[in-house]
Amino acid sequence: MSTVISRRRFITFVAAAAGLPLLLKAGSSQAKPVRWDGTALGAPASIQLFHTDEAQAHAAIAAGLNELKRLETIFSVYRADSSISKLNREGVLENAPDDFIAMLTRALSLAKISDGIYDPTVQSVWQLYFRHFTSSNPDPTGPTPRDLAAALALVDWRAVEVDAGSKRISFARPGMGLTLNSGAQGYITDRVADVLRAHGFDRMLVDMGEPRALSTKPDGSAWRIGIADPSNPDRTIVTLDVVDKCVSTSGGYGTLFDSAGSFTHLIDTRTGRTAPALLGVSVIADTGIAADGLSTAMLMAPVERRQHILRSAGGQKAIYVTPEGVISTVEA
Repeated sequence: MSTVISRRRFITFVAAAAGLPLLLKAGSSQAKPVRWDGTALGAPASIQLFHTDEAQAHAAIAAGLNELKRLETIFSVYRADSSISKLNREGVLENAPDDFIAMLTRALSLAKISDGIYDPTVQSVWQLYFRHFTSSNPDPTGPTPRDLAAALALVDWRAVEVDAGSKRISFARPGMGLTLNSGAQGYITDRVADVLRAHGFDRMLVDMGEPRALSTKPDGSAWRIGIADPSNPDRTIVTLDVVDKCVSTSGGYGTLFDSAGSFTHLIDTRTGRTAPALLGVSVIADTGIAADGLSTAMLMAPVERRQHILRSAGGQKAIYVTPEGVISTVEA
C-alpha cells in the first residue's frame, strides 16, 4: 500500500494571523500553552491546553493519554489483541466493552440513516484492496470483478448483531469484518476531552484524529481551523472559527492504495469502487462522535441525499472541496 499523502496534512490549525501566542494573560497570572503531539489509531493526534500550572497540564495530558491507550485496545484494527480484532477473527465477542457497544451502536445508526452508504462492515473490501496492491506485480486496474463481488457479499451492517444486555456482538455471516476507524477517532477525541475536563481544563483543542475545540482560547477568541486545498497543501482554502465544535474531514487522499492515486481507502459499499483521490468534505458538529463517520457518509452520498443524512445524523454543516479547489456547503 502506498500511503502517499496523510489526511491530516489537509487540515491545519491556525491561531491568529501572527500564530499561536507563546504566552497569554489570564487575570493576574499567566496561562501558558502546553501541547502534546503523537498518534491515535495510526493517525497524527494532538492536544493543546492553556494553564497557569504547566505541571498540572502535563499531568492532565498524561491521564488523557492513558484513556487513549485504553480505547486503542478496543478499537485499533492494527492490534491483534484489540476487541475489534478479536471480533473480526472469531465472528463473535463476548463481554464486549461498553465503549465498543456505544461506538458500534452509533455506527449502525449512521448506516441506517444513510441506507448503507456508510457501512462499518466494509473491512472485507478494504482488505481485498490492501492484499491486491501489496502483492507482487499487482494488476493496476485493481481486484478482479469476481473477487470484488465476493468481498462485497460480506458487507452488510444489518448482519451485525448487538446485544447490549449480555454485552455480546456477533456477525450473522462467517468471514465478515468490522472497522470503526471512521468514527472511533471522534469517539476517542470526546473521551480524552472528558478526562481533561475532569482535571479542571475547559479551554482546549483535542485532536485524536478529528479536532474538537472546547470553549475559547484564554483571550476569548475562537480556535481557528484552516482547511487546506487538497491539490495544494500549502494553501488554506477556508478558515473556520470554532468554539465548542468538532470538525471531521474525510478525503480519498488520506490513503492511496496505488501510486497513480486511482484507488483510495474510502470505498463505496454499493459498488466497491473508491472515492476520488482529491475530493474532500469537512463536517461540523457539536461532538467528535457526531462528526466522525458522518464525514465519510457525506463524501460518498449522492447530492440529493446529503442534507437529509447531515440533519438526521446530528451534523450542522458540510464543506466540500473539489480537486479544482471549488468550495460548496450543505447546511442541516
